[in-house]
Amino acid sequence: MLREYPVWREGVVFPQLDNGRSLPTRADVVIIGAGYTGLAAARTLAQAGANVIVLEAQTIGWGASSRNGGMVLTGLKLDATQLVARYGRAAAQRMFAASLAAIDCVEQLVHEDAIACDFQRSGHVLLAVKPAHARAFATEAALLHREFGHETRVLGPGDLRSEIGSAAYYGGLLDITSAGINPARYIAGLGLAAIRAGAQIFEHSHATYIARNGRGWQINTGRGVVQAGAVLVASGAYTGRESARLQRKIVPLGSYIIATAPLPERVARELLPHNRMAFDTRHLLHYFRLTPDRRMLFGGRARFFPESPQMVRESAAVLQRAMAQVFPQLHGAPIEYAWGGTLDVAFDLMPHTGQRDGMYYALGYAGHGVAMATYLGMQLGACLAGAPFINPFAGLPFPGAPLGLYDGRPWFLPLVGAWYRFQDWLW
Repeated sequence: MLREYPVWREGVVFPQLDNGRSLPTRADVVIIGAGYTGLAAARTLAQAGANVIVLEAQTIGWGASSRNGGMVLTGLKLDATQLVARYGRAAAQRMFAASLAAIDCVEQLVHEDAIACDFQRSGHVLLAVKPAHARAFATEAALLHREFGHETRVLGPGDLRSEIGSAAYYGGLLDITSAGINPARYIAGLGLAAIRAGAQIFEHSHATYIARNGRGWQINTGRGVVQAGAVLVASGAYTGRESARLQRKIVPLGSYIIATAPLPERVARELLPHNRMAFDTRHLLHYFRLTPDRRMLFGGRARFFPESPQMVRESAAVLQRAMAQVFPQLHGAPIEYAWGGTLDVAFDLMPHTGQRDGMYYALGYAGHGVAMATYLGMQLGACLAGAPFINPFAGLPFPGAPLGLYDGRPWFLPLVGAWYRFQDWLW
């Protein structure tokens, strides 16, 4: 029977909260969202002695924080060449350096709080679906070395055989700095770390209204009203009408994943002998990896709309066919899990963090949130506790939809999907 929930959540014990307790009426800081950003900020604030409350509409890690592919990656959605072309050399260097610091941040947090989440620096490989993509890897690798001091290795078709048991790709770019993780175990551990530090987390507490109240803020929920000195919106793709200005700048984008039954060790070793995180150069990309119990986890933008039971089932069929094309060895392999998650994607494909009209925020990770959301959450927590804000994305324009034709409901996603499919066919 197909299980329509993340394989990552099997056997994970999330913090047990008393969801019947009364909501406090005051706090130094209220954080909206108990994902990576919110919990990392809460942990940092509480360690600094702040009275911090986290409001979560569902449960800890309910969204993308427990539904992603478990890839802790270097870089951002835009590659190094695109970053330099758009923002210039100095700004691009700061952004890329932050992506490396973010992985170190996750590793340090996992160590400090003894979070058993299978964190491993196994590296990643970017795979070229067309010869032109493979040729571009040499330019990218040279730029990473020259401008960022970051070493990667270009793989030709012959070299790929040592990295992946597939003939579907024309080349690769290997980066050994990236890591893999069980995201559900990680977010559960991060939640426990925040609670141990003194943060209060309230599940099933949807913030329905956020407004200025004198020098502070008023946050309304179905469980009561909280007055706070500061507010941090960390709700990602699930940002709603209570934060309408932010909601109109973020597109909730569906991403779907399947997981096979555990594979024989010989087969797993043939498919990904070094246990790399892997993803390709399509606009509608495929990404895949092995889980610690040797399942092939295979994901992609099979559908663009946010997850629903129907979308999960339709996407599972699409992804199973795609997996068999990449790995003919897995044709007919039983699929035991299928699920969806929703990414927060800005119109410029960049993360955005800072302060707007006195409200703090961090969102727009575009699939790179495991590390970057943790890092920016900790930076924002430190900032709200009085430390300088190390913000590599300061000053970036935060664009909305052209002509303002977006109110938070992504009516245009079928058109975007069609355009990306055309681009994948064309180039």
